[in-house]
Amino acid sequence: MLYSAEVEHMCPVAKGAYHGPAPIPEEGKWVQAKEISDISGYTHGIGWCAPQQGACKLSLNVKEGVIEEALVETIGCSGMTHSAAMAAEILPGKTILEALNTDLVCDAINVAMRELFLQIVYGRTQTAFSEDGLPVGAGLDDLGKGLRSMIGTTYGTKAKGARYLELAQGYVTQLALNERDEIIGFEYVNLGVLADLLKKDVDAKEAMGKATGRYGQWDNPAKVIDPRHE
Repeated sequence: MLYSAEVEHMCPVAKGAYHGPAPIPEEGKWVQAKEISDISGYTHGIGWCAPQQGACKLSLNVKEGVIEEALVETIGCSGMTHSAAMAAEILPGKTILEALNTDLVCDAINVAMRELFLQIVYGRTQTAFSEDGLPVGAGLDDLGKGLRSMIGTTYGTKAKGARYLELAQGYVTQLALNERDEIIGFEYVNLGVLADLLKKDVDAKEAMGKATGRYGQWDNPAKVIDPRHE
């Protein structure tokens, strides 16, 4: 350790009481985090690239400083999906400090990692007050049946109004309108369920029927339209 001449000539002054860092909540415990290995938690965060043409939602399950599970969801940029494929290989097994300083290929994913790091080290995780946190595999549970991200894609113009294209329930195939041409419901196909049925060699028509559902006031609409073509 090198000291300047000014510091070398100073007389020592004793340091007072040391109480350590403020404890943070981690998986149902209060922890004075001093090392990366002191950090545990499951949490989510959002990142975006510089031109803001795409976004990433990153979910990490950290146990004793090491990323045990990573869920990478992206939208709005085709290149970002390939970056997510690489990030899913890169992140598990790294400490959160390693991951913060690793090129995760896409800037949106890098920004998401930065935001998660801040949440995790400040004790702001989803599992801050959950005893023992969440098991590895919680990320898959977030995806639900069919293991697909929940995507909302809607479009609207002043001249022609709104079109629901995809919502949490699935790919929207039809919109139900009332006599004033207001949207009162929609029909959808859950693409994850559909794909799973087709993989099991279920007849396509039968699979489509099982994966199709309706939401809202569907019983007696004044009109039904295809949101993509009408």
